[in-house]
Amino acid sequence: MDRFGKAVVKFRIPILIIGILLLIPSALGILSTRINYDMLMYLPDEIDTIKGQDILLDEFGKGAFSMVMVEGMEDKDVAALKEKIEQIDHVDSVIWYDTFADISIPKELLPDKLYDAFNTDDCTMMAVFLDSSTSADETIQAIDEIKSVAGKQVFVSGMSAMVTELKELCEREEPIYVGLAVIFSCIAMMLFLDSFLLPILFLVSIGIAIIWNLGSNVFLGEISYITKALAAVLQLAVTMDYSIFLWHSYSEELEIDSSNKKNAMAIAIGKTLTSVIGSSTTTVAGFIALCFMTFTLGLDLGLVMAKGVILGVIGCITVLPSLILLFDKAIRKTKHRPLMPKFDKFAHFVTDHYAIFLVLFVVILVPAVYGNNRTPTYYDLGSRLPADMDYVIATNKLSEDFDMGSTHMILADTNMDSKDVKAMLKEMEEVPGVQMALGLDSFVGSEIPEELLPEEAVEILKSDNYQLMLIGSEYKTATDEVNEQVTTLNNILKKYDPNGMLIGEAPCTKDLITITDHDFKVVNAISIVAIFVIIALTLRSLSLPFVLVMVIEFAIFINLGIPYYTNTVLPFIAPICISTIQLGATVDYAILMTTRYKRERYEGNSKKDAVCTALSTSLPSIVVSALGFFAATFGVSVYSDIDIIGSLCDLMARGAIISLCSVAFVLPSMYMLFDKIICKTSMGFVDKTRKNQK
Repeated sequence: MDRFGKAVVKFRIPILIIGILLLIPSALGILSTRINYDMLMYLPDEIDTIKGQDILLDEFGKGAFSMVMVEGMEDKDVAALKEKIEQIDHVDSVIWYDTFADISIPKELLPDKLYDAFNTDDCTMMAVFLDSSTSADETIQAIDEIKSVAGKQVFVSGMSAMVTELKELCEREEPIYVGLAVIFSCIAMMLFLDSFLLPILFLVSIGIAIIWNLGSNVFLGEISYITKALAAVLQLAVTMDYSIFLWHSYSEELEIDSSNKKNAMAIAIGKTLTSVIGSSTTTVAGFIALCFMTFTLGLDLGLVMAKGVILGVIGCITVLPSLILLFDKAIRKTKHRPLMPKFDKFAHFVTDHYAIFLVLFVVILVPAVYGNNRTPTYYDLGSRLPADMDYVIATNKLSEDFDMGSTHMILADTNMDSKDVKAMLKEMEEVPGVQMALGLDSFVGSEIPEELLPEEAVEILKSDNYQLMLIGSEYKTATDEVNEQVTTLNNILKKYDPNGMLIGEAPCTKDLITITDHDFKVVNAISIVAIFVIIALTLRSLSLPFVLVMVIEFAIFINLGIPYYTNTVLPFIAPICISTIQLGATVDYAILMTTRYKRERYEGNSKKDAVCTALSTSLPSIVVSALGFFAATFGVSVYSDIDIIGSLCDLMARGAIISLCSVAFVLPSMYMLFDKIICKTSMGFVDKTRKNQK
């Protein structure tokens, strides 16, 4: 480690030059990394809903799907608008009244159920299919063009419309996320560290590592918008500790010999590398646990953030030491007294009253676990977007005017008998919440003979192997009602066509609910086991992993239990992410204190003295670390209009403070209670060469 430290000090200028030059390909990588805004794309390929979407694209050339409502427009103008939309690149087809009959034929000739499904007193509706997938760049561009040619009288709903506007909102907000994280973190560090310039150097070093990380995402091809929005903020929050460790080690070495700054930094780099490897391993393990999710958004976020932590460590032991040595004089000129208080009295208070904190632990644990197990979640991400977004307005209008909350599609055998099709659709119409069930055979009857149907209409709804049908539901996506409805519709479909598929946003979301419920249990178990093993190996103890994981899990239960008591509904991904991120990122606080407690006991100090010293000496670093984590995420949680981003940052900010409190009050109390067991089941707590141990 010393050799490495000396090499970094010797080549500090080349290291800075290389680090800065690497920003160029990193910036190009950031620009070349595609961002995915469709959460349903992360569902497994083997489920029917995803297979069905692929078939829809391959057989019919249809991918994305939107309902477009036209208000206060005459039929001839609607027909003209339909033609304009059909001319837009990647629009495959538009289904409206004139798809099946000339507009000179009165609409009243349509069966009542068909007329009512697509018309109200002042509004008509058309279905627009595109030949690209829901969140493809081509789809987003096509939706923008549809909105531009449509004007204010036209409302565009559907997943692709949501993705388009979500992209615009994210691109507006993301620079502000980073700005808020930087400003609040800088303020916190300036107050609690001993130099005004130092936090800026920390942020420059971390910023370089963040850009390296975001640039290297180009090798993944694409990342989700959630990963993109959180990556910089989260990397800043979880890697700030490493910079603080380096500075404290460097300061300690200078106290021993202030005349040789280069040697002090070389030794500090070696010490920091040793401690940071252990610390970062738990954080990386938490993110890697996300990679085991069947819903591959976890893999996306887990890989990017695990990579970010590793690059953060590299930046901390290479770029940051070079910056500190380069700006040494400026750092000294900006020195000030930190606001951090002494914690000696606090440590004695906690150890003197540890029994009270153990009782509080048990009392709080019960409602915390109860709330954690019952915190409500939502799966329809579009439902929590700002009310003034065009997509939200269009979705509300679709629900109010046409009583449609979601639209399903059926892919059935193209050779299915016409009588069976009509019987199936009639049975589906009787399912609670179904507003319409339409196929090609719905337009054939006494009013409109099959011979009068245009060839275009047949091509839109039939291929060589499949026929396409539409189901309109009054129930909104991700509700219990629509999930029950999807199950019933699937049962009816399988009765008539065992190979038929029900697809669309609501069926996909139903699969998402089932899959992520299983993922939460798997990921939580993997993260706990992995971090348990790391702690056991790091501290060489059988008992300490139980104690440390229990203390942080207690903080997680409180954090995820609070929404239940405040009637706050969380996005579905939040409990999965927070349970692993908070455990991996904040268990370091407990490890830091335990390491000092271990040293004090080994040196022969009594149980109480060892706990007091460990608590009072560790808390300054833990407080700075927790407040840095809080500062980096709190501003984003308050500002963001994207609820999934705001909720995750809110939970992370609150989780850092709760973990701080848990480590400050509960962990020392656990030491006091289990000291004998810890000493007997752990290596390095008792110096066997000493006699008369206390």
